[in-house]
Amino acid sequence: MKILLVRVSSLGDVLHNLPMVADLLRHHPQATIDWVVEEGYVSLVRLNPHVRKIIPFALRRWRKGLRNPAVRAEIKAFFRTLRDEEYDLVFDTQGLLKTGIIMGAARVRKSGRKVGLANGSEGSGYEGISRIFHTESIPLDPRTHAVARGRLVAGAALGYAVDTPPDFGLPPPETAQRPDWLPREPYAVFFHGTARDAKKWAPANWIATGRALSPMPVLLPWGSEGEKREAEALAAQLPNARVLPKLSMMDAVTLAQQAALAIGVDTGLTHIAAAFYRPTVEIYADSPKWKTEGNWSPRILNLGEKGAPPSSADVIAAARRLLEAQ
Repeated sequence: MKILLVRVSSLGDVLHNLPMVADLLRHHPQATIDWVVEEGYVSLVRLNPHVRKIIPFALRRWRKGLRNPAVRAEIKAFFRTLRDEEYDLVFDTQGLLKTGIIMGAARVRKSGRKVGLANGSEGSGYEGISRIFHTESIPLDPRTHAVARGRLVAGAALGYAVDTPPDFGLPPPETAQRPDWLPREPYAVFFHGTARDAKKWAPANWIATGRALSPMPVLLPWGSEGEKREAEALAAQLPNARVLPKLSMMDAVTLAQQAALAIGVDTGLTHIAAAFYRPTVEIYADSPKWKTEGNWSPRILNLGEKGAPPSSADVIAAARRLLEAQ
């Protein structure tokens, strides 16, 4: 059986789709699984050794240069690669017009199926027009957890129950080389940055938490100039904090993978730490906890709710509990 997964973005969504791979191979061990994903997340999918072929998609870059002959040639090459194989099953678990078009362009065998979502989750960017590319649309409860969505779609299409904890297929921390920029001693990482200001946690809370963890080193990554300034402001009030240099996505993944403790808002890197089963405190301030909470391990504690962020005392208590359990 040849299977193609179409889940192109974003970081957290691609991560949450990874357990589909283990499920499919658990029930169909001889299957081969390919994946179409935005080029920026290829290295994340590559961490799962059970994905045979990754087909990079670069719409974010292509749309800026459609008049450039080299870009148009790259787009043609993408569709040529996409159509190299005939698949038994194509899954679109994102439910957008762009992912539907990819599904529509993929080739299936005579008895092959193209399976996608019949509806979106509450607050998702689901686009109903994507259903025109399906041969089968799977309905889900609008409050289905982000990790469960793809798993349930595949289970419904292939007739198996989803009754095991998610297996992200990620390598254990001890198999990774520790880069020079990481401290040798156990450290905490604060994933404080996120694209939407309403999802952030108050600086005073981060400062109180960092001071409570002292002398444990606290590492502060950033992804934009604004986040860098925020990290520098936090570090100025913490004796044990260090602002990191700008990291590549895979460096940031390593940062999460190696952490003795990760504390973060609802953002992709926090979810990566949880997927690696690192001791993680997830902070919810302006997004619903049911949607992405790490609910597969006692090493992940989820605090707060939309409109009701946790206090620093709550997060400090959770962090100490996770550290004492190690």
